Amino acid sequence: MADSPPRILPKPTPATAPFWEAAREHRLLLPLTADGEPYFYPRAFSPGSLDPETEWVEGSGRGVLYSYTVDRRGTSPAFAARAPYVIGIVELEEGPRLTTNIVGCAIEDVRIGMAVEAVYEDVDGEVTLVLFRPA
Repeated sequence: MADSPPRILPKPTPATAPFWEAAREHRLLLPLTADGEPYFYPRAFSPGSLDPETEWVEGSGRGVLYSYTVDRRGTSPAFAARAPYVIGIVELEEGPRLTTNIVGCAIEDVRIGMAVEAVYEDVDGEVTLVLFRPA
């Protein structure tokens, strides 16, 4: 049997580095707008501002499943090796929504509106993924 294709992992940028550094410590950090509102995804400039300085706040890691789909085939050989899996949009307690994978339950038990909490997958010494499971 052939080896599985290499896993596709995020590549941190200067704008996203604080998020990924916190994830390695099993913490969820969210960037703040100039008005102090958390947002997601991290980017070079805060939404509604051209200020490149970003403040960060620690998130609770709790939320609800806003929407989801099940990938049964994979969009590339690397993802196909993991199929089927749940791709979810989680609405965090702090307000922002983020795209992630839902783990720790059977696919048929996943429901919109279910309470979820962050879990962390240490892929290697450099990358830790932020996933969610039922709370």
